[in-house]
Amino acid sequence: MFSGRELDVMNALWDLGSATVSEVLETLPDDLAYTTVLTILQRLKRKGHVRHEDEGQAHRYFPLVQREEAQDNAIKRVTRKLFSDSPELLMTRMVTKGGLTKDQLEDLRDLLDERLKKRGET
Repeated sequence: MFSGRELDVMNALWDLGSATVSEVLETLPDDLAYTTVLTILQRLKRKGHVRHEDEGQAHRYFPLVQREEAQDNAIKRVTRKLFSDSPELLMTRMVTKGGLTKDQLEDLRDLLDERLKKRGET
């Protein structure tokens, strides 16, 4: 859905709620040119992922796609492309190779137990 740079810019917009090109630039870890960020925002606008409003001589950009929606789409795409459309294989890989801490694994176990209880399967 998003390229790496587009995702960097979207993360800035999601974190800030809305932003001008200059405000996005301030949040990015890489040293990019103003025109580069502007081009990315214009491309995101053409794709329907952001909108803008005039704010003086600048444009204020607003995300039209929610972070959670992008996360869901990314997970679906990775699951389909890399894990033979198997969420179980994805989760297995995350648990065995994801570098999760003991606390994170226990949180996952609690979440799974909770989900199973809601489905009446425990």
